[in-house]
Amino acid sequence: MSTFRLSRRTALFAGASLPFAAALPPMAHAAAEMKGSALPLFNRFKLGDFEVTALLAGTRTTEKPQETFGLDATPEDFAALAAANFLPADKTQNFFTPTLINTGSELVLFDTGLAPEGITAALAAAGYSPDQVDVVVLTHMHGDHIGGLSGEAGPTFAKARYVTGSVEHNHWSGAANEGFDGKVKPLNDKMTMLEGGGTVAPGITALEAFGHSPGHMAYMIESGGQRLAITADTVNHYVFSMQRPDWEVRFDMDKAAGAATRKTLLGMLAADRIPFIGYHMPFPALGFVEAQAEGFRFVPVSYQMLLNG
Repeated sequence: MSTFRLSRRTALFAGASLPFAAALPPMAHAAAEMKGSALPLFNRFKLGDFEVTALLAGTRTTEKPQETFGLDATPEDFAALAAANFLPADKTQNFFTPTLINTGSELVLFDTGLAPEGITAALAAAGYSPDQVDVVVLTHMHGDHIGGLSGEAGPTFAKARYVTGSVEHNHWSGAANEGFDGKVKPLNDKMTMLEGGGTVAPGITALEAFGHSPGHMAYMIESGGQRLAITADTVNHYVFSMQRPDWEVRFDMDKAAGAATRKTLLGMLAADRIPFIGYHMPFPALGFVEAQAEGFRFVPVSYQMLLNG
């Protein structure tokens, strides 16, 4: 009996206290801080016997995109294409995506971003250090591709050899360009020149993609029956330069040749259903090409590459 009465008293006391508990103010909690926008710094997948890692070496918002893309389009046509793709016409987001290929015997890096800090941070996030890079391939000599080659501490990739196109290197050697002279020329004794069809390493072949710069190169990666194109700056925007490949791009040094190269390379990728990494595509910068009436459509990769193992 005593046990029953104790339990009953306890229950009655607890019940009587409930109105008072309900009247108490809730405990104050500090609001969680805003974290800000964020992107991963790398994306890795298998390609045959190779391993491919796209590295986000930087991203930035730019104003007035028609000052870069669609120079010869009317503002109305530009705005209509942007709206049709759920994009604003007054801003764009630019991405800088070097690509690292692990062939099993060498680490091959394509381009280096704007500065050493960006590429080394992305490499570290992906589990690599700069001194592990065996080969650095320069698709062309614009500053956002050669900027990570060196800084105040000296060369970023101290143990690497370097590869670039001979036409591209010859042009910039006589151009009195500060970036090239400061970043690339000091590495000339470690530099190998190649032509279209030349090989960086087994399974990595150069493709002439002239126009954006005089000797701009793309590359075809092949392993285990699978292929991937590194298109560099052949295409600078996933809508404006793909859906309207004839539209002029400010940074194409030969605008007619740049447009012709876009149509040829994108046509090949669409016909053969080859995935590609584009240096300025939305990160992870990886997708397929679908041919359309006026141009091409960028089809972002979802899980296709994860099925490679």
